[in-house]
Amino acid sequence: MAELLVIRHGQASFGQDNYDVLSDLGHEQARAVGALLRDMDWVPDRLVTGSLKRQKDTLSSMGYSEAPEVHEGLNEYDFGDLLNARFKGEVPDLVKGDRKTHFRALRETVFEWQDAAFNGASETYAEFTARVEDARQFATDTDAKRVLVVSSGGVIGQMTSVAMGAPKRQMMTLNLQVKNTAMTRFMFSGKSFSLHEFNATPHFMTPNGTKLLSYS
Repeated sequence: MAELLVIRHGQASFGQDNYDVLSDLGHEQARAVGALLRDMDWVPDRLVTGSLKRQKDTLSSMGYSEAPEVHEGLNEYDFGDLLNARFKGEVPDLVKGDRKTHFRALRETVFEWQDAAFNGASETYAEFTARVEDARQFATDTDAKRVLVVSSGGVIGQMTSVAMGAPKRQMMTLNLQVKNTAMTRFMFSGKSFSLHEFNATPHFMTPNGTKLLSYS
């Protein structure tokens, strides 16, 4: 069996004009998980990311200088676009600026997106699930035994829920649990694909490491 290790990007810039930029904490988180993998002598045979800057920069800060393969199916769904579509361009200020309110509204919005309860989003939920599955197949169609992927919370939630055979709502429940630079591990061989470990952060399990924990 081969391993697919999917790591969520480091903390990005919530509430800033450009979310797709790692914060200083995000770079620290990436360095910590990269150091852990080296300490474990876990050497990837293949590197894959989405096309987002925060994903590629996470891989770089982990200490991998080799250019990764890129598959856009690993990109996060556009949560700003979904909120705009649901609220018809009038997203409440509290939803945009307050973390608790934002993620509560995002959860409800994704559930409505899954049910096709509003129009105007640039991507349907069916299109999202199809591209994530395409990316999973791309990452596992290989002779490599250790594939390292850097992606985002929604993609990880979707990939995990499908591997578990869970209802579609589980995707968002898992999405909101995924910590920055958490590791989710799958085993694969041919058409076999199974979850081995979800949302692991051993690199945070020290007195200093606990200061690096974040979810957004």
